[in-house]
Amino acid sequence: MRTLHGSVVVKRELSQKANLSIYQLIYVPALTYGHELWVVTERTRLRVQAAKISFLRRVAGLSLRDRVRSSVIREELGVDPLLHRVEKSQMRWLGHLVRMPPGHLPGEVFRARPTGRRPQGIPRTRWRDYVSRLAWERLGIPQEELDEVAG
Repeated sequence: MRTLHGSVVVKRELSQKANLSIYQLIYVPALTYGHELWVVTERTRLRVQAAKISFLRRVAGLSLRDRVRSSVIREELGVDPLLHRVEKSQMRWLGHLVRMPPGHLPGEVFRARPTGRRPQGIPRTRWRDYVSRLAWERLGIPQEELDEVAG
């Protein structure tokens, strides 16, 4: 990503529109690769937002010293929040998994219930628990009804 910053974004010859196209076509897919299976913790959320706004600041020709809020930069450039796109894709992937017929490996792994003990201490959030909570918060769908709604 640093080479993309240095080689393309800093160039004054490119217009802001061209830089935004680079953002949409190259930077966002590289930043969110494999995001359907992320468990978005607060740390992940902050890191994604920081990387995104860093790129957009360079596109807008601003630095941290200019003290311009991130929301103002997003509004001026007309860019949607990246984490909404991530959550939407995760819900789409959940729908695929729930509807997947028996015998397909991703669906089987999703439906599996491990029997072993979890590690001591505060356990890491499982993807299943994360998307169930996300479905409840965003769509109001209880975990028990996920199969019925998606099917």
